[in-house]
Amino acid sequence: MPGLDINRLGKPKQIIYSVLLVILVSGICFAFGNYIDYKITSFILLLTVSVLAVLFDIAAVLIAAILSALIWNFFFIEPKYTFRIDSLEDGVLFSMYFVVAIINGILTYKIKQIEKQARQKEEKAKAIHLYNTLFNTLSHELKTPVAAIIGAADNLKGDNKNLTEENKGQLVNEISVAALRLNQQVNNLLNMSRIESGSMQLKKDWVDINELVHSVTNRLEENLKNHNINISLEKNLPLYKLDFVLMEQVLYNIIYNASIYTQEHSDISISAKNLCSKKYSINNNEEEPSSLSNEINYLLLIVEDSGNGFPVNEIDKVFDKFYRLADAKSGGTGLGLSIVKGFTEAHGGTVALENIPHGARFTLKIPAEVSYMNNLKNE
Repeated sequence: MPGLDINRLGKPKQIIYSVLLVILVSGICFAFGNYIDYKITSFILLLTVSVLAVLFDIAAVLIAAILSALIWNFFFIEPKYTFRIDSLEDGVLFSMYFVVAIINGILTYKIKQIEKQARQKEEKAKAIHLYNTLFNTLSHELKTPVAAIIGAADNLKGDNKNLTEENKGQLVNEISVAALRLNQQVNNLLNMSRIESGSMQLKKDWVDINELVHSVTNRLEENLKNHNINISLEKNLPLYKLDFVLMEQVLYNIIYNASIYTQEHSDISISAKNLCSKKYSINNNEEEPSSLSNEINYLLLIVEDSGNGFPVNEIDKVFDKFYRLADAKSGGTGLGLSIVKGFTEAHGGTVALENIPHGARFTLKIPAEVSYMNNLKNE
């Protein structure tokens, strides 16, 4: 039954498939009746019932058990083609087979139900833990910027004559920073829900990597003002067919992470280059000439910082949802890097993190269709 989704079968279909399988197995045993003893046939039929008990609900299993017992009696026990049993030994065997088939089917089904309940309890416990983690994190991460916005707004709204223009500017800036922080957390939650639901669909278009990188650094201007930003893009980079919004979020999260976990005046380097691997087909021990059709292009994006790197024992966990480093600063939901991984993989790409002598390096490798029209415009 290739392509059959057993979990979605209704009871009528389960019964039909059970009956068909019992008849099929019985037919095979009957065809080889000269080589298979009828007692061996009973074990084969019992095994069939056991398999069905693992797959289907109890109604289909009981019908299969009863049917297998009747078929075994009618076609395999002497005298054949009748439900009469002359031998006392065969009568006992048939009775035992009938009872064992029923009990075997029921017990196997019960074991399956117990395992299912255990999995549901485990999943429920994980869901509760996830909910508690999310609630505890958001209770701080959402409440803090909201409180800052409300406090600053109240000061501006109130008739406070002691506020200078500089004070008012500081309050407006506090509101702006808190609103951006709040917006970032909400976006992270929405993005993670898209990844988890599997409903995310890429909206690919031609993306200029130079525009992408500068768009992100401009958005993070306030965070990066005390860092040294080095941008090194390979000359004559093609346009890549990507989802600009998702890739912007990927790059944003990585650079934002670097900006808050590195010291002031440290370096953050962003580089990009095109990788091209050729697919070869062997014909008379000769490789076909390369052409556009047998090339795979990859966008290689690298973000390095001159911080302290990541703890070696935690580096494999940083892309996990809600995971935060043991010595992480207060704030953050632990979603940023998991979103990086999710959005990168949605493009069919990979993301790797490694410590380097002067800090940490994120490497994104994303396969994409390319166009060199951008280079023609610049010539």
